[in-house]
Amino acid sequence: MNPSPLCHILVVDDEPDLEVLMRQRMRREIRGGTYRLEFASNGRHALELLREHPEIDIVLSDINMPVMDGLTLLDNIPQINAQIKAVMISAYGDMKNIRSAMNRGAFDFITKPVDFEDLKTTISRTTQAVEASRQNVANREKLLSIQSELATAAKMQKSILQTTFPQSEAYDVYANMEAAREVGGDFYDVRVIRSPPNDFLGVCIADVSGKGVPAALFMMASWTLLRGATIGHRAPAHVVEEVNNMLEQQNDSMMFVTLFYGLFDPHDRVFHYVNAGHNSPVLFRADGTVEDLETSQGIALGILPGMQFAENTVKLDKGDVVVMYTDGVNEAETIDEELFGMDRLRNVFDGKPPPLNAKEVTDAIFQEVRDYVGDFPQSDDITCLAFCVTE
Repeated sequence: MNPSPLCHILVVDDEPDLEVLMRQRMRREIRGGTYRLEFASNGRHALELLREHPEIDIVLSDINMPVMDGLTLLDNIPQINAQIKAVMISAYGDMKNIRSAMNRGAFDFITKPVDFEDLKTTISRTTQAVEASRQNVANREKLLSIQSELATAAKMQKSILQTTFPQSEAYDVYANMEAAREVGGDFYDVRVIRSPPNDFLGVCIADVSGKGVPAALFMMASWTLLRGATIGHRAPAHVVEEVNNMLEQQNDSMMFVTLFYGLFDPHDRVFHYVNAGHNSPVLFRADGTVEDLETSQGIALGILPGMQFAENTVKLDKGDVVVMYTDGVNEAETIDEELFGMDRLRNVFDGKPPPLNAKEVTDAIFQEVRDYVGDFPQSDDITCLAFCVTE
């Protein structure tokens, strides 16, 4: 008997050519047993297949279909299997339907025309979330203390953070988070923003107020809203304003999130960005000089509705590196309560040009923090995102 495939996917779309295209573009994964694909032409057909194949992990569904649309299908999936993760497909700019899908429980979304490399990355991240959910269910009866609940929440939180990043000759990008003993609210997001005729690099880093499960839940809500807002808007200021308004509407807990979001145009090397109460990134220039990015400090998100945020720009050159971080870096402390501080961060490369490898940059910063703190327990999440201008 053959082992179960790593990922069993139901694709729901009324376009007859999609099945041929997906089988052709994913033939290597299908042959290798990584993916197993089922196809349905509408939501009603999809529900029948879900009943026939309870082993299905992921539903990849178009929103606009005859007989039964994707949103109605999304409402019915939990009645069959609440562990299934749904990824919705919609036309670029269809923000209303995307937001509705997220509110109904969709895990993620992609836009048409489908970029198959982005699709594979999305499937990989969704599979991790499926595995985390399965583990959560398996361990539910074994959770005997709050610490085990926090560990489960940390797995779910970690599952949405990328471990693979966009690749380009024009830039190199990498991010990492090391969680403290409790789940927290740090997150990052990196994605290619397609706005024909150009592709932009969208980068975000954020830190939610508070600790524990409430912060982790608010973090996941903020991440979801950010990804949705980038579909409907290109300008960073408009993206951040929409996230703020949406968070404020559903913020009964009175939490907030500091957030830095930027859009890098590799064609003219201009970085457009908005700072909503977050730490200002550090810019390591190719000549070895270091400066803090000049930002118009906006208010943290989720507090006041209707806020407007100022957008800043900076011209970057080949060899420049932008480092974004949370306060777990500069406020890391020793047993004597001495902080790591900004000077140590700015001097991490000893006045030399930074490496043009984003992972090496973030690894160097994490190592400097570890060496400084020593054996003193980590008190906050440490998160760092770097992108290097390589062309």
